[in-house]
Amino acid sequence: MIIAGVQMDVVLMEKAENLRRMIEKIRETSSEGAELTVFPECALTGYCFDNLAEAIPYAETIPGPSTAALQEVCQELNHSVVVGMLEQAEEGVYNAAVLITPQGVLGSYRKIHLPYLGVDRFATPGDRAFAVYEHPSARIGLNICYDSAFPESSRVMTLQCADLIILPTNWPSGAECVAEHAINTRAMENGIFYCAINRVGEERGFRFIGKSRICGPAGETLATSVGTEEEILYATFDPTRARNKRVDRVPDKHVIDRLADRRPEMYGLIVEPHGLKPPHRG
Repeated sequence: MIIAGVQMDVVLMEKAENLRRMIEKIRETSSEGAELTVFPECALTGYCFDNLAEAIPYAETIPGPSTAALQEVCQELNHSVVVGMLEQAEEGVYNAAVLITPQGVLGSYRKIHLPYLGVDRFATPGDRAFAVYEHPSARIGLNICYDSAFPESSRVMTLQCADLIILPTNWPSGAECVAEHAINTRAMENGIFYCAINRVGEERGFRFIGKSRICGPAGETLATSVGTEEEILYATFDPTRARNKRVDRVPDKHVIDRLADRRPEMYGLIVEPHGLKPPHRG
């Protein structure tokens, strides 16, 4: 399968125009042979809302009007997409990502880790466990932006047999280290493919840095943006590589299997909610 990542500018509060451009890009990536196209976080709405009341009119249900429009083009082209948007639900407004196939919405994710930035200052924290969706071409997990800084997110989906984790993101200035190093690390430590697609441009004083990238199971960079302009990345994805976790570097002498070698009985502190503990001085 060929994956495309659309590093694009987004216009705040211009849903119709953002949707029009996304459909245009899907047609372009499909014509280049891609079967799956990924867009940035909040690509439908923009990100830097000043308050919840300002954001609410741009949120919509999943499924909803925009996902229906995207499904229509997916059906026409036999294509799939992942898009960042704001989801309206009874419990509140979520920063969401949705996976759409020709048959409709295959799955969606509500951002769990919320930084104090943009609409995340007012969004409702995600209330669903991390999940993996069985796409015809791969097992796909979804994260959003800040989630990539929490390795537990990717590991939980890896333990659910994810082949590919997709991260729509809005990395602003200051996130260069995450963009340049964390994505390769998440891919390598889990033996999976990882696709992180950022936006570019400026919104209410925040400049977004691009640096989108797609990485392979060895942590290698398969594709990366070359600047801070709009760009489309392409990479070839073979899920069988992600399903073989054992790496025989030197047969019978140097073998790496980061899942088989786990020691979860030693990791209890990770899931304790009360923060740091002082070192043992015994």
